[in-house]
Amino acid sequence: MSIDWDAIYKKLPTGKDQKAERKEMFMMFDPNGNGILSLAECDKAMRDVICLDELFDAKPAIMRAWQIAKNCTKSKRPDGHGDDYIEFREFKFFLCALRQYFEYFVAFSRVDADDDRRINLEEFTSAKELMEKWVGPIADAEAEFAAIDLNEGGVVLFDEFCKWAITKALDLDDDDDAEMGENTQEKMEKLGTD
Repeated sequence: MSIDWDAIYKKLPTGKDQKAERKEMFMMFDPNGNGILSLAECDKAMRDVICLDELFDAKPAIMRAWQIAKNCTKSKRPDGHGDDYIEFREFKFFLCALRQYFEYFVAFSRVDADDDRRINLEEFTSAKELMEKWVGPIADAEAEFAAIDLNEGGVVLFDEFCKWAITKALDLDDDDDAEMGENTQEKMEKLGTD
């Protein structure tokens, strides 16, 4: 899977000086104009607003980013709906989280040799050398696999992989190394490993 990381970074306005661009993008994500974004609206916007097939096809990354972003702040909306959706003040965090979870999705996909959206022990041990480039030494691949497999289902699911990737500070060797900012990284670590 060859990824144009520069194109992705340019499509996600996360910089301090890009608030106006984020506001405009948020309004395009929010076709009904109610000021909150559902998962369906964010998913559709990957195709219609951001226009990157790689992101649109990464449904697990979109879902994880949406889940973590909607929970990153307490809503002040009087209608009580804000905590179940993404508000504008959470949108930058959503875009940063999307970029990070997309990196995890790419890593996960590179290990998931049979593309069944699960990593079995054989796939994990076969990819040990590759993963060590991203997370550092893995002393015992079988023990590491067992530690990641939180539900003890015999396979590593994407959400389990993400929790591990966050604690290991996974960094693909071919990505753009976009800076998330210290506050965003702290929130990812706190919310993404719960």
